[in-house]
Amino acid sequence: MVTLLLDQTRLEVVLSPIERASTFHRDNLRIEREHITKVQLTEDAWTWMRGVPGPGTYIPGILAAGTWKGAGTTDFVLIRRRRPSVVIDLDGDPQYQRLILTTRHGLALTQALRLDVTEHPADVVDIASTAPVPVSKPRQRPVIRPRPA
Repeated sequence: MVTLLLDQTRLEVVLSPIERASTFHRDNLRIEREHITKVQLTEDAWTWMRGVPGPGTYIPGILAAGTWKGAGTTDFVLIRRRRPSVVIDLDGDPQYQRLILTTRHGLALTQALRLDVTEHPADVVDIASTAPVPVSKPRQRPVIRPRPA
């Protein structure tokens, strides 16, 4: 699973050595926050893939890692089996239009993107855990009163 770091200006997708080898990327991905337009959680990331594999690794149903190129689009994909994933749409990024990543921290990412964060990169799970927890009031049942005769 990838590690997601976030600061005031960018999202960094930290790749392990195995992930770097399978995606054919030497460095971590760094995405400016202003380029992120939409973040969606999904249980089946395979349905979000578009185009054909570029440099990377592809084993159908097991692993998709690397660059996927379609008609006018370039996506970064790192999908493992059928695990929870996040789809990040980008606008204005010079390299990619979409990131599709298998991570169990997708909900923490969506929460962290809504918050003001520090200048130093921090794990999205740590950022989301510092957010105030919304408290919902229990819903009161309506009182049914008999009609006057």
